[in-house]
Amino acid sequence: MSAAGGDTGGRPRARTAHGVVEGRTGRGGTAVFRGIPYAAPPVGELRFAAPGPPEPWDGVRDAGAWGPTAPKVPYPPKFAALLADPEIPGEDCLSVNVWTPDPSPAARLPVMVWIHGGALTRGSSAVPVYDGSAFARDGVVLVSLNYRLGVLGYGLFPDAPANRGLLDQIAALEWVRDNIEAFGGDPARVTVFGESAGAISIGALLAAPRAAGLFAQAALQSGAPEALRRDRVRAMVRRMASLLKADATAEAFGAVALPTLLAAQAAVLRRSGPLAGGPAFGLVTDPDTLPADPLDAARGTGVPLLLGWTSEEYRLWLAPTGTMRLLERLGPVAVELARRRSGKDRAAVRALRAALPGAGPADLAGQLLTDLLLRDPLRHLAGARRAAPSFLYEFAWRSGIAGLGACHALELGFVFDTLETPEAARLAGPHAPQALADEMHAAWVRFAVTGDPGWAPWNGSGPPKVFGGPEAKEAGPGAAQEPDLTRRVLP
Repeated sequence: MSAAGGDTGGRPRARTAHGVVEGRTGRGGTAVFRGIPYAAPPVGELRFAAPGPPEPWDGVRDAGAWGPTAPKVPYPPKFAALLADPEIPGEDCLSVNVWTPDPSPAARLPVMVWIHGGALTRGSSAVPVYDGSAFARDGVVLVSLNYRLGVLGYGLFPDAPANRGLLDQIAALEWVRDNIEAFGGDPARVTVFGESAGAISIGALLAAPRAAGLFAQAALQSGAPEALRRDRVRAMVRRMASLLKADATAEAFGAVALPTLLAAQAAVLRRSGPLAGGPAFGLVTDPDTLPADPLDAARGTGVPLLLGWTSEEYRLWLAPTGTMRLLERLGPVAVELARRRSGKDRAAVRALRAALPGAGPADLAGQLLTDLLLRDPLRHLAGARRAAPSFLYEFAWRSGIAGLGACHALELGFVFDTLETPEAARLAGPHAPQALADEMHAAWVRFAVTGDPGWAPWNGSGPPKVFGGPEAKEAGPGAAQEPDLTRRVLP
């Protein structure tokens, strides 16, 4: 018998504020619910509107399959070989998924809400690496969500609300607050966590007044709070408008067929260079949704934080495209350009060379870029906070795929304990250490349950907790080869 009551034929049910949903029994007897709408489909007049509530339904809604993914353009082929990104067609893309060990209101279990990455232009909750079964197995209710991407979520228009993807995420967290008890979760014990653009989003949630009180803790993996200049984001819309021969307004873009709109978005993404500071889709400061710079605003929050990065984030950004080889050829010029971009002095570069004696110009430039985008702002956030603890980590294990090293997104299969999936093996290779996944996954569970992942809070100096051990450092950043993207990886 489920919380919703009635003969379910062995399938779990839960009663949400909008109607009853019927899920499936997953691995280890956990209950899994997929594709539950948390907002109305963003179509027609709602394409560029703030999210509104979903329509209630009568009877029992089947929640056995993934909901549609947010409209997006595919990764370029070299990245698609490494990063899974399923596309599920349909209009009702604003949905959540729930894994729970006990779908009954009396359970009062801790909750973790996952926000996926993908540069705010790609990704979804349906990526197999993000399967929440291991969290449910270990006593945590895991929720994942979709949100609008690219121009639909982050295009800046004079006649539409800014940061619509962020508003979607807030609406999903409001759904969690109002409904998660029916799935066995405690709405007062919610931890949000995300990677890359998901972590950047959480930085904004820490600063957004509308998100206040919707979560108690947060984990930011390889992404720091940031807001782009409005002119950078507006430039993307104007470029699309030029291609579409339309006004750069939400009304005009709303009249364009979705495939045509996405084709124009794909074209401007190919010509954008966000790493170099060019036009990009992203969050912006806005009086209604994000009134202050998120990095500054997040410093004053009383929310415990888990913050970290991988040792060689940049290798996913630079190696698949051959940019690592180009930077090696540029030699000292590459290092000097990266130094200027990062704002560091030459003494910092000398210290980096001493710390990484085997590193070539590409790795030195990449580390400076990683400092700029991730390590420096995350340390700034952790070191400046006094109201609640911050726990720093570094993921140092190096991929079995030649050239990737300890790259961006590599830790995800370890955090979710999903190394057995072929999609995790795309980045990690066929022999990733399960013991490391056991350790890292357990730390995330401990953080959700107790607020303490298992090591001391950062005190403003000293090294972070390292996952992967000293042996991950011994090979040295310069030892890896460029990745063979045609190599077939065993699951």
